[in-house]
Amino acid sequence: MKIRYILTNRTFLILLFIVNLIGTIYGYIWYGSQLAITPAIFLPFVPDSPTASLFFTVFLLFFIFGKHVPYIEALAITTLFKYGIWAVVMNILTLIIDGSLSTAGFMLIASHAGMAIQGLLYAPYYQIKLKHLTVAAIFLLHNEIIDYVFDMMPMYGSLTDYMNEIGYFTFWLSILTIIVSYQLTMKRSK
Repeated sequence: MKIRYILTNRTFLILLFIVNLIGTIYGYIWYGSQLAITPAIFLPFVPDSPTASLFFTVFLLFFIFGKHVPYIEALAITTLFKYGIWAVVMNILTLIIDGSLSTAGFMLIASHAGMAIQGLLYAPYYQIKLKHLTVAAIFLLHNEIIDYVFDMMPMYGSLTDYMNEIGYFTFWLSILTIIVSYQLTMKRSK
């Protein structure tokens, strides 16, 4: 099958690794101003999207060499899907509320949609078991507490008035993410 050939082609994997590495670095830079005012204890939980792409970048590095890191794979599929979808929805909401969206906002929609898609495309190659998905699920749900109880969520100026609704949506997006990840990785092996 052509898609399988592309997804496992070494040259493609190296290119995808480089793109994700650059995107990860850019993502951490993009969060720079928020990280500068974030208490140290919360630093690992604030830059959601770059951390998601970091998990996937690590997966790709191992995958290129024929190795598996199931905890990283579980974190990659769950965080890429969740934060990819979340950022797309938040930018579309910003467009609806503000009536316009910056070029960067449209770039974020495209790049985050790509994050979600690539995480799912590699689902057949992950070697995830229930213990791996459980750790990823705890990570996702713990992050909701950090974001919406301790107010460490990403800053979206015009959406500030809707934080309760966004928190509620985000919780259910996490649940959907766990279900989708289970269906695409572990259920297929039963």
